Amino acid sequence: MLSRKMNSGSCIGISSMKPCCNVLIHGRNSSIFGCTFLKRTHFTESNLSKSQLKLNYLMKTNCSYRNRGLTFRSVIDSNRSVFCCSDSNWGQSKPFSVEKNIKFVSVIANVASNIRNHSTSVESRVNENSFEKIYIQGGFNVKPLEIERIKEDQDLVGKDEEKDKAYNFDPNANTDRGSRILDPTLGRNVSEVEKEAWKLLREAVVDYCGNPVGTLAAIDPADKQPLNYDQVFIRDFVPSALAFLLNGEGEIVKNFLLHTLQLQSWEKTVDCYSPGQGLMPASFKVRAAPLEGRNGEFEDVLDPDFGESAIGRVAPVDSGLWWIILLRAYGKVTGDYTLQERVDVQMGIRLILKLCLADGFDMFPTLLVTDGSCMIDRRMGIHGHPLEIQALFYSALRCSREMLTVNDSTKNLVVAINNRLSALSFHIREYYWADMKKINEIYRYKTEEYSTEAINKFNIYPDQIPGWLVDWIPETGGYLIGNLQPAHMDFRFFTLGNLWAIVSSLSTSEQSQGILNLVEEKWDDLVAQMPLKICYPALEQEEWRIITGGDPKNTPWSYHNGGSWPTLLWQFTLACIKMGRPELARKAVAVAEKRLPLDGWPEYYDTRYGRFVGKQARLHQTWTIAGYLTSKMLLDNPELASTLFWNEDFELLENCVCGLKNGRRKCSRRSARSHTAV
Repeated sequence: MLSRKMNSGSCIGISSMKPCCNVLIHGRNSSIFGCTFLKRTHFTESNLSKSQLKLNYLMKTNCSYRNRGLTFRSVIDSNRSVFCCSDSNWGQSKPFSVEKNIKFVSVIANVASNIRNHSTSVESRVNENSFEKIYIQGGFNVKPLEIERIKEDQDLVGKDEEKDKAYNFDPNANTDRGSRILDPTLGRNVSEVEKEAWKLLREAVVDYCGNPVGTLAAIDPADKQPLNYDQVFIRDFVPSALAFLLNGEGEIVKNFLLHTLQLQSWEKTVDCYSPGQGLMPASFKVRAAPLEGRNGEFEDVLDPDFGESAIGRVAPVDSGLWWIILLRAYGKVTGDYTLQERVDVQMGIRLILKLCLADGFDMFPTLLVTDGSCMIDRRMGIHGHPLEIQALFYSALRCSREMLTVNDSTKNLVVAINNRLSALSFHIREYYWADMKKINEIYRYKTEEYSTEAINKFNIYPDQIPGWLVDWIPETGGYLIGNLQPAHMDFRFFTLGNLWAIVSSLSTSEQSQGILNLVEEKWDDLVAQMPLKICYPALEQEEWRIITGGDPKNTPWSYHNGGSWPTLLWQFTLACIKMGRPELARKAVAVAEKRLPLDGWPEYYDTRYGRFVGKQARLHQTWTIAGYLTSKMLLDNPELASTLFWNEDFELLENCVCGLKNGRRKCSRRSARSHTAV
């Protein structure tokens, strides 16, 4: 057992993460338990003890071939003689002497609590209360010290040879990323389109310290100004991650999850204001930074963006939600649940939930967010309680409930999750649903009802029903509207929110079938010549000018304003498989398959029916490529799809605080309130 006391004889946790890179101190007062680090420029050989000189030499001589000439330096307390070292098995640590046994040690990331690095379960390794006191109340905003033991060069070369052989890698062939791959066929006949897509996806892979950590947003060879498309986005990487997972490649996903976790809660500010602790970045970039005083030597640096560089300077609400969803998918597909049991991962989940479940002024169980905080990342009139965020929030809560280690310090959090799940599901199913029957109800609403028994709870004015909806809504089927808040219902159809409501069982089974019925009935509007419309209909004329501010990129039927996004294909496929209607997904995939390779795998399509490549669309857009591949693999292996969606939680319905079955109008506010602390 690891000692919980922080003294000179305690062990610093050793992670089996592979990346080997420099210590990068980003916090102004970064320290390990009160011991302030020297600046990077002060780590010279003159500062090191005899044992540290030896370690520094080993780092410089053993790493360069693995990391394209990168150099590495260590930060080690000279008074600490024993460290814990992990082998390839997670959580199996043993002490070793720095002087005698160590062959190579790398210090990575950005330093804080040693406890955050143990690859062990929460219950067996650390007292949760003390951990929270150290990490949260102590105000550490920097990342953990992680140390990895790597064997001699001979062992490294031997392991690389074994890995190359397993990956069908020819050392004499072209050594790009595309050649180091698992066979993507998985026993199936793969079309030329799929082969091209796999090749492009491999080319988009980003390495950090010699290990894959994600995929670039786009790799358009003709793009002279990539802007932030040369970064790894959490949102964008999800379909890439699923493609790799379904193909039996989990390493890149594991690396991505751990490294983005290390970026969580950095001291990033917008006009001197810091976002809440636990915020996940929208994206990060791997860049080679020159080492000060080392001519021609570089180090890999992860540079995250929390919204301070975004178009509207908006923090990404959905990044943390997607991270939790992907973490669960990794465990379900690979069967490796040790990752989600790690103390640092458990704390990462809890910090995200702490942000989402914090008490505020809002009266609704939905999350209150601003425009631009999700996939629609520009002003499009979705501020308030957009459906997309609510569906992802519901999914993340269900994932967290599955993955959280339940003990004395988390039981109140689990209660809060259950209460929020029941209230959220009732709220969305009851008030966001729109079909012919519900629209007829709204059409006859009375307004200015002050009673607690009011039918028109949100004071919706019947004149808000748009003219296009009256003629568009079919007799059968329906959908979840885009937004709801006082005196406002956004009746636009938002595809991602509706599809993810199906996937997560946020919508009832009847509603889920109704959504797919609507898509089938309105195929020419929502799918047409390129699946799928991000929203329908587009904002036009004066409405477009007022709501978007005259956004030149979000012109009608372009980009987020009614544009067609092929990446939505994989979520449509997953929803169709769940509801037993894969034929709809096959039809949509066939439409996309004919055009995507010919058009260069663009980011989005323009015009009402998706006939033109988007006027500002990047080509070789990675999540377009990955969305297609994931859809194909899900259709060929529908049994794998069941690991990625959620079935109805009947226990949740039985205990629903709002009474889904009986007494709908008598909601128990006292029970619904998250009265327990996170």
